[in-house]
Amino acid sequence: MNVVILMGRLTREPEIRYSQGENTTAIAHYSLAVDRRFKRDGQPDADFFDCVCFGRSAEFAEKYLHKGTKIAITGRLQNDNYQGKDGQMVYRNNVVVENQEFAESKSASQSNGSYMAPQQAAPAPRAAAAPAPRHEAPAPDTAGDGFMNIPDGIDEELPFS
Repeated sequence: MNVVILMGRLTREPEIRYSQGENTTAIAHYSLAVDRRFKRDGQPDADFFDCVCFGRSAEFAEKYLHKGTKIAITGRLQNDNYQGKDGQMVYRNNVVVENQEFAESKSASQSNGSYMAPQQAAPAPRAAAAPAPRHEAPAPDTAGDGFMNIPDGIDEELPFS
């Protein structure tokens, strides 16, 4: 089984290229810095991983990922070994990204200076009509990060339980 799960920050802007031929495919390369859980004196605080993604994932990276963005990725480790110009073998490992997601809210990434807002704002989603609740509870307030605080006393009525 070859599965890699990483969470870290992009160390540079993604490099986007397109394959040649009849069916062009987007290819994105970026580097991810992942903090080490346990740090020893004299050792680095982070590990750096070269990542590559293809197709729609690469187009997503081109449009939304920027230097400093914190993301979580899943993928597989792949050897990229070749003979250099000097005749020596070069051994590299890449993470082939199969899934990538933001790992922090917009407001958190804005405070880090890593989020660049898209030029066009998306329309706000409309709320669907919901049946009347059985228990009267005060309207939940939302925190600045877009998540709703769940009021006390409605444990038995959660819709996903």
